[in-house]
Amino acid sequence: MSYNLLKGKRGLIFGALDENSIAWKTAERAHEEGATFVLTNAPVALRMGTIKTLAEKTNSEVIPADATKVEDLENLIEKSQEILGGKLDFVLHSIGMSINVRKGKHYTDQNYDWTHKGLDVSAMSFHKLMQTLYKKDAMNEWGSIVALTYMAAQRVFPDYNDMADNKAYLESVARSFGYFFGKDKKVRVNTISQSPTPTSAGQGVKGFTGFMNYAEKMSPLGNATALECADYTLTLFSDLTKKVTLQNLYHDGGFSNMGVSQEIMEAMEE
Repeated sequence: MSYNLLKGKRGLIFGALDENSIAWKTAERAHEEGATFVLTNAPVALRMGTIKTLAEKTNSEVIPADATKVEDLENLIEKSQEILGGKLDFVLHSIGMSINVRKGKHYTDQNYDWTHKGLDVSAMSFHKLMQTLYKKDAMNEWGSIVALTYMAAQRVFPDYNDMADNKAYLESVARSFGYFFGKDKKVRVNTISQSPTPTSAGQGVKGFTGFMNYAEKMSPLGNATALECADYTLTLFSDLTKKVTLQNLYHDGGFSNMGVSQEIMEAMEE
């Protein structure tokens, strides 16, 4: 069902890789709600994924950009405004990567070159993106910038590895830069802390299936899906949330406020 929540709005969506990704679902829903937008991802990710299919489905253009390179971001933002015909109303940062996780390096045995690369891709890129948007005055007043995160930024999930540190940095950037974007440009900046979701990135974490099952049993409403996260993201892009900013918003079926559930207790007593 469409509510025309984003009718006439222009945006930029990072990170759509395949139909399992939250960014992909967000793009589909944004299109249904009347938005126009540009899709972007790193050149290597574009070769791996099927983003051209999404672009055709949503009548969007794809601009390759390495989010760790300011010159790529400058080019991306300039071209996006040309294509869309004006400043942006919303931006989604849905980027995350850990080479240590991918190559099985334990948190207590980091390859720091890999750690630095993961931090740059997953979190520092968010600062670079917002700094570029800010300097170019590329956002309309009451626009909205959203990044996706996970509650390992606040609590220990051993196998989430250095991605937990990346997410903590990401959330801090959202608050700190969000202050200046709000004060100077009337732009909102928030993060969404999503349930464990079977995306390409999520499934790369050791023991992911077991943890998904655990979170499902812990959450009163169960895990939130990628599509449900997309719907929530759209509310933050819309004019219905104009005074929501600097927030880390949990979208996890209630998991973040649970100590233990009856189902987990019963399983432990067996």
